[in-house]
Amino acid sequence: MVAETGFALLLRPYLAPVNLAMIYLLGVVAVSARADRWIAVATALTSVAAFDFFCVPPYLTFIIEDFEYLVTFAAMLVVALVISTQTDRIRAHAIDATEREARAQALYRLSDRLANETKLFDTACVAASVASEVLQSQVVIFMPKDDAISFLRRTSATLPMPESEETIAQWVFRHGRKAGLGVDDLIHAKALYVPLRGARNVVGVMAVVPTNSNSTDLEQLGTLADRLANQTALSIERTLSHNAAEASRLQMQTEQMRSSLLSAVSHDLRTPLASITGAASTLRQQGERLSAETRNELLESISDETERLSRLVSNLLDMTRFESGPVALKRDGCPLEEIVGTALHRLRGKLKGREVSVELPPTLPLVLVDEVLMGQVFINLLENAVKYTAAVSPIEISALAVGDAVEVSLRDHGSGFDPVEQDRLFEKFYRSRTGNAGGAGLGLAIAKAVVEAHGGRISAFNHPRGGAVFRFSLPTLTLPVAPQEPRLEEQST
Repeated sequence: MVAETGFALLLRPYLAPVNLAMIYLLGVVAVSARADRWIAVATALTSVAAFDFFCVPPYLTFIIEDFEYLVTFAAMLVVALVISTQTDRIRAHAIDATEREARAQALYRLSDRLANETKLFDTACVAASVASEVLQSQVVIFMPKDDAISFLRRTSATLPMPESEETIAQWVFRHGRKAGLGVDDLIHAKALYVPLRGARNVVGVMAVVPTNSNSTDLEQLGTLADRLANQTALSIERTLSHNAAEASRLQMQTEQMRSSLLSAVSHDLRTPLASITGAASTLRQQGERLSAETRNELLESISDETERLSRLVSNLLDMTRFESGPVALKRDGCPLEEIVGTALHRLRGKLKGREVSVELPPTLPLVLVDEVLMGQVFINLLENAVKYTAAVSPIEISALAVGDAVEVSLRDHGSGFDPVEQDRLFEKFYRSRTGNAGGAGLGLAIAKAVVEAHGGRISAFNHPRGGAVFRFSLPTLTLPVAPQEPRLEEQST
């Protein structure tokens, strides 16, 4: 005000009083931009008085000789009041916009941090951490423990409020109403308790311990805490829904697997059992009247079906063992031809009438494998080839050393498999749609599990000239090089 008046006195000899009024209006605008509304209004009133006292003749008095100046005073006062009021309103809108932006950024930060959380308690911990940063307060989230309302699990081991206030959190959880600081309910509490209300029910309680207990700050804190609580409740409900959907999916897969297992095993167990029962009953009831050749055929049938039943049970047990956790492998350096020969000997009955060619280079290194389990891999692959090819179709087995591994290929000369099935051939209980071969659908799954347990990989593809090829890799045994003893030269005597 003093600066405006001094500047107006300097220009008074050169400007009309109406123009000098603009100087005071500029001062009102400057004060309105920096001070609140009432200071701006007071500045507007004193500016009109100063203009009358210093710039309108007679000077240094409030006496008005020319009543036309009353219109100037009124217009100046109205303009000054409008400017101060509008400036204050614009400032309020700017502050409100800044607060809304801060709230939006806080909600975005919270939703961004919670987007990838899939565990319920981790979601609550992240929400409490972000809320503490945004609210500049200590935040603890209480959640029901084991679906019991009377026991709440908190995100912080140390409470910033007394332990006795856990009962307040339980009250808020049961009633779904805010309580504590700045609220009519339980106003003497040390914290503000906000229910995490989802679409269906309350999923937890957010406790906020503010650093400033000013009533204005508490009101703003409560508003922002409500928004954060709503966002947190939605994230917790999303996590609950995700967990429920995942549990339903796993249960559905379990039921589907159980159904597949029952349908496959019931048929594959019933068939050999029926054959064994029939042959045994025939031998018991009519054994003396049967010829020696017929009795031998029945005994051979019992032996074959028993072996078939034993392999089925063995496959089921092997699959259970591989799925229950890591399998302890009894690795040793073994010649690959011994493993292949043992498998062919065990399947000599099924391979009768087939040409099985084995091409193994004599320089092939020893493979570091569990001989029993790896023999089962060859048996399963050979049985698969027998199931899906003609009775006289040949089978080829070959191997090649590639780096520190041996790559084994087993090829049949059947019709191959549908390329659509390629990604499912090694799934449990999956049986190819090509042909009507029986089985539980575990042979290839077990082969894959054994090969991968040895650190190798197995794949299947159709051969360009027909038939299916199964190829897998096995680690080789690296033998240390023994130091050579120095040779003594013969000395002449």
